[in-house]
Order: sequence, then structure tokens, then C-alpha cells
Amino acid sequence: MNWWWMNLARSLGFEIESFGGEALQFKEDLSISSICTVFTESEVTSLIAKGHSPQDIAMGLHKSVINRVAGIIKRVSGKGDMVCTGGVAHNQCRQQLLAEILDREVLVPENPQLVGALGASLLARGAA
Repeated sequence: MNWWWMNLARSLGFEIESFGGEALQFKEDLSISSICTVFTESEVTSLIAKGHSPQDIAMGLHKSVINRVAGIIKRVSGKGDMVCTGGVAHNQCRQQLLAEILDREVLVPENPQLVGALGASLLARGAA
């Protein structure tokens, strides 16, 4: 899904590194209802054509994805703080929305993109 996310960011004029920050600058709350990636891209194209701001569309995309993710987390996770790892943890919009929807603190390690590799190396070494 990362290539899809990067393409959507670029179609709105953003680099992936600034996508979350730009979404946090939204003014109008837009709803993006498509679950299918192809239909979502079509919905984004339509919103652009209607003159909606890239920031508003970016927030709508973030909310759409995080609402689905939060639903899954609620079904499989306990209570308390949660840790967000991987490159996606650099996206402050995703962190903020997840914390708000789940009413939990979202902790992010200093180098979240390395956590999976560190865990895999510990497992390979037999230390985990």
C-alpha cells in the first residue's frame, strides 16, 4: 500500500514525508468513502476537479484509512498505550488520528523504521 499512498500524496502535490503534516492543515472536513484503492483514486480525482484543497483531501484520505485501521485494532487489541513502528510512524497525522479515535497514547520510537529489522535480527540470533 505504500506505493499507493505515495502516488496519492504526489497527485496532491506533496512528498510522502510532508503528507501527514499537510493533512493537519485542513480546513474543510471531507469524507472519502471508497474502500477499494481504484475507487479511492477516482474519488480523489473528482475532489481535485471540484476545487477542494489538497490539504482537505489529504485529511480525508488519512481519516478514511485510520478509521478502518482503528476498527481492526479495537477488535484485536487490549487497552493501554500502543507503539507505532515502521516508516508509517513518521506520519504525525496518522499518529494523531489513531490516538484520538482509540483514546490511547501512541508511542513512537526514535527510529521507528528500524524496529522490524531489529526484531528480526534478535529472532535470528535467538535472543527474543
